[in-house]
Amino acid sequence: MSAKKGLARWHEVIEAGSVPAHLAAIIREDAAFHSPVVHTPQQGRDLVIAYLSAAGQTLGNDSFTYVREVVDGENAMLEFTTEMDGIHVNGVDIIRFDENGMIADFKVMVRPLKAVSKVWEMMAAQLEAAS
Repeated sequence: MSAKKGLARWHEVIEAGSVPAHLAAIIREDAAFHSPVVHTPQQGRDLVIAYLSAAGQTLGNDSFTYVREVVDGENAMLEFTTEMDGIHVNGVDIIRFDENGMIADFKVMVRPLKAVSKVWEMMAAQLEAAS
């Protein structure tokens, strides 16, 4: 049940523009983020917010849409598509929620390789601008 509750809150935050304060309200302090382009997990709410905010600015354009969701217990898998600078991006968000529906772990996987390169380029620019 925790994933259904958390997923509803996730969609509300995304639809409102991935505002950092709204993200903070749904992410555990000890959460981890697994990027498709960074080799180590990013630990802690502040880093998770930084990455998800940057992702919202880069991936979350007018073409972004979730095309499939699978929910099982504390886990949710959301497949998405978007276009970035003419490159089709297909990806998956894998989210684990705690018993209160808070995000405990967030993993993003992206394909094809050309899309991974574009995500890396645009995310790096967003994260650099934010720091």
